[in-house]
Amino acid sequence: MAGKRLSADTFSLAKSSSSLTKGETLKDTALTLQAMAPDAIVIRHWCSGAARFMADRLDCSIINAGDGRHAHPTQALLDGFTLHQEWGELAGKTVLILGDITHSRVARSNVILLNKLGAKVRLCAPRTLLPRTAAKWSAKVYHDLDEAVKGVDAIMCLRLQLERQKQGLLPDLREYASTYGLSARHLEKAGKDVKVMHPGPMNRGVEIASDLADADCSLVLDQVANGVSMRMALLFQYMTRKGGEQ
Repeated sequence: MAGKRLSADTFSLAKSSSSLTKGETLKDTALTLQAMAPDAIVIRHWCSGAARFMADRLDCSIINAGDGRHAHPTQALLDGFTLHQEWGELAGKTVLILGDITHSRVARSNVILLNKLGAKVRLCAPRTLLPRTAAKWSAKVYHDLDEAVKGVDAIMCLRLQLERQKQGLLPDLREYASTYGLSARHLEKAGKDVKVMHPGPMNRGVEIASDLADADCSLVLDQVANGVSMRMALLFQYMTRKGGEQ
């Protein structure tokens, strides 16, 4: 949609319809795409580092739309922009990232960006859904949601990847929802005018209460709208810059 709004010609290549399903390597797929002379490639890939792999081998611009558990920079940018619209400066604000942090590329990118913008970051998750390296991140770690929400200015819920439940990382969804699902009572302990965010898709009643997702404090639809604008800005920047410019 971002490309089309900029009057660009767009082409979508899904994994299921690509030669990757026939055994072709990512390198050969990349070289095939480059032979078509695109100005930019937006890539979402299940392997961490796939976007960097492409960028090192192709001449066109590569935009990372999510690679494995590694990063989701465009999501972080739109989240930061959404909060900037609400607050102006993010410096001094406290943002809580809640949920399945181990498997979340959104969390990793947001921790980096929010710190760059001067915000204080908190993480809250069950021990089984928190990376072992989280203690080295620029964020304060909590396991008790009631403690984690105290005084925060924004709460960013993450999608609970239900397929992880089959791996024995959670006892059951009901227990997770009762312990780590965000509800209105948690907002009473948060800062005044706290904002609620979610990168989507949402599991209502699991990681976030349904009424809270639709409340006045919710920025979920603002995130969606800003996602298109942010990606338009990135495409314009990278497709119109002169050779060699960063």
